[in-house]
This record gives sequence, structure tokens and C-alpha cells, in this order.
Amino acid sequence: QVSLVESGGGLVQAGGSLRLSCAASGRTFSSHSMAWFRQAPGKEREFVAGIMYNGVDTYYADSVKGRFTISRDNAKNMMYLQMNSLKPEDTAIYYCAARIGWNASRRVGEYGYWGQGTQVTVSS
Repeated sequence: QVSLVESGGGLVQAGGSLRLSCAASGRTFSSHSMAWFRQAPGKEREFVAGIMYNGVDTYYADSVKGRFTISRDNAKNMMYLQMNSLKPEDTAIYYCAARIGWNASRRVGEYGYWGQGTQVTVSS
């Protein structure tokens, strides 16, 4: 069982940066692959970035590649999303998610554990 809590969202101007954090509880965190998803008003939840259980491999949506960086610290049960060069279209609620398995997936349905979300708003 894994419980997830996101933090770090807020209001930022276009071109700015934010760092999201995801705190996980549970002794099996290191055996879970993790990901960040986001959902804008009126849109479906979409994959943003994923990271393998040991942090070796990472995956990104084309829309954030080169601007966002996902990382994790298994010793601290933490996952992060560094977001740079933010754009108004990045505005959404950001969710962290976990799944049992070595590799991250881009599919919402493959994640069994979700946080409550944190709002990111980018003004133009």
C-alpha cells in the first residue's frame, strides 16, 4: 500500500519555474515505478513524466521534454518534478501516481495509487 501527497504548486509567470514534490508512505516505495500526470479544466488527465523504480530510466511527454525533469529519492520516499520555462498551457492540476512494476507507463489506468493533486497556474 502506498499513500501519496503532492506539494509545491502555485502561481507563476510564463517563463518561470516550479518544483513539485510527492511524498510517499509505505515500505515498498522503491519497488514502484512513478509518474506525474496533469489535468486541465475540461480535458482528460494526461501523462507528463515517468520514472523507473530505481530512477535509471525516465520518460516524458513531448510537450514537456527539455523543460521538465523528473527524479526520485528512494531513501527519502520522495519524487520530484522540476518545471522550467513554464507556459500558460502547463496550467493544470498535477498528480503523482505509483504502480507496482519496474517501468513507468503512460496510461492512467495502469496506476493504482494517486495523490490528491496540486494546482499549477502559469500566467501570461
